[in-house]
Amino acid sequence: MTTNPSELWNPQRPSPMPQHRYRPFHERVHVPAEDRTWPSARIERAPLWVPVDLRDGNQALAEPMDTPRKRRFFELLVATGFKEIEVGYPSASRTEFDFVRHLVAGAVPDDVTPVVFTPARPDLIDRTFEAIAGLPRAVVHLYIATSPVWRDVVLGRDRGAVWRTVREAAERMARQAGDGVRFQFSPETFNLTEPDFVLELCDGLSELWDASPDRPVTHNLPATVEIATPNVYADQIEYIHRHLARRDSVILSVHPHNDRGTGVACAELAVLAGAQRVEGCLFGNGERTGNVDLVTLAMNLYAQGVDPMLDFGDIDAVRAVVEDCNRLPVHPRHPYAGDLVHTAFSGTHQDAISKGLAHHAYRATELGVPPGQAAWEVPYLPIDPADIGRSYEAVIRVNSQSGKGGTAYLLRTHHGLDLPARMRADFSTVVQTATDDSGREITPKELGDLFRATYVIDDGEISLDAWSVQQDNSRGEHRFVCTLRIGDRTGDHEGTGSGPLSAFVDALGGAGFAVAVIDYAEHPLGDGIAAYVECRVDGVTAWGAGQGPAASVQAVVSAVNRAVR
Repeated sequence: MTTNPSELWNPQRPSPMPQHRYRPFHERVHVPAEDRTWPSARIERAPLWVPVDLRDGNQALAEPMDTPRKRRFFELLVATGFKEIEVGYPSASRTEFDFVRHLVAGAVPDDVTPVVFTPARPDLIDRTFEAIAGLPRAVVHLYIATSPVWRDVVLGRDRGAVWRTVREAAERMARQAGDGVRFQFSPETFNLTEPDFVLELCDGLSELWDASPDRPVTHNLPATVEIATPNVYADQIEYIHRHLARRDSVILSVHPHNDRGTGVACAELAVLAGAQRVEGCLFGNGERTGNVDLVTLAMNLYAQGVDPMLDFGDIDAVRAVVEDCNRLPVHPRHPYAGDLVHTAFSGTHQDAISKGLAHHAYRATELGVPPGQAAWEVPYLPIDPADIGRSYEAVIRVNSQSGKGGTAYLLRTHHGLDLPARMRADFSTVVQTATDDSGREITPKELGDLFRATYVIDDGEISLDAWSVQQDNSRGEHRFVCTLRIGDRTGDHEGTGSGPLSAFVDALGGAGFAVAVIDYAEHPLGDGIAAYVECRVDGVTAWGAGQGPAASVQAVVSAVNRAVR
């Protein structure tokens, strides 16, 4: 019996799930994939972003927005920099109609164009135009489902009947439109529709609406329900892009959903393939798994050095408004905006980030520029959190998965304590024991308290009740005189050495403690210093720390107490 070589490394077996019920995409729609250009293209400028939160996203809410919430969301979109905003479906309900009328009263800035949505029904078209009466400019967005399954199952119409319905609706729109009104068409379920039929509909409407460069028509091609890999969507967009009539008079738009979890990829590849406009929602709200996330798309461009033409400089404030209006939380791991997306718990990640931040600050100093203006290259952080209004406080957090780099970073940034390298490893084991025992994250305050409780020991086996040091200038020696309490006995001791620390160690030898200093470090801290010392005491090695004017002596006392304990 011959064994398939792949079975040696891949022991997976067929699942009991009925995958035979589902047809692969290529059996449903043929996409003419000619010589592709999109794989080698680059996105060098932002497309026109069009948020549909107030219509498509609003339809997906269990509790749709009322006018005050919609107005707050609209003002956020304007402040962020969106210039074309889909504001509602005015024929769908009185609430939707009333909000559009509310905007007519003067809420729309001169450089913002509202978009309203209508199906291809005469009464609903009339209601839509009634809603926008008085707006100096608007886009009226017409849609109809076009794919075979929708034509057969939902509409009960063939291709000819769909085109007649669309043509009659478009003619009705053209009769009612004033000078400030432009048109948009969406063949809903575009990605399941025959490409030649999409071209027939779009080209017919471009002609009927007399599309021109100074009054372009928007043709919006939705992935209404994702059903294939993103490269297939890119092929579909590129095919339409190449074959549209009046191409210089058409704004080619896309509207990806996220049913397969690839909405962002579909949108990015579609722009590579010729799309000029992208519809989506902030943070990906929308029916089922949502619309494509415009925040992620824009920040992806930003991370590549391309101006997104939107301002997310305070991303937490944007998120707060969206969460309040939608009554939906943004996931803590959501790209760019989640609470934890710039946070490292893993020890190796923390070490790399800590070193990267230090290197970034050093390079900025070398270049003579503020850190916020220096080129950004920090491991694990694709963008500088400060660019979107985040502090570095939450970049590194410590739990049982963390290492010495993370604990050292938090001690340095929150407490001003810069531990020597070997002491970082020593304290890391203390922290891991504490977090393993508690099963939770340790806060920066708790970390500082744990450090002091571990390394600053002045009430152990020995304590220094009084001391003085004198220097003999003629001999270059220091004389250390002290009163030591050892257990329940107190006595006076003295020692000499080349410096105060060695003289104190000599005094400890006279008191019966054989102490050798292995490592010592200090740095300024407030009005005094912080000192760290590693000592070998009667064969036992331990670290100690001290702060203040007598930091070095306190550090030795702490190390001895830890060793004898």
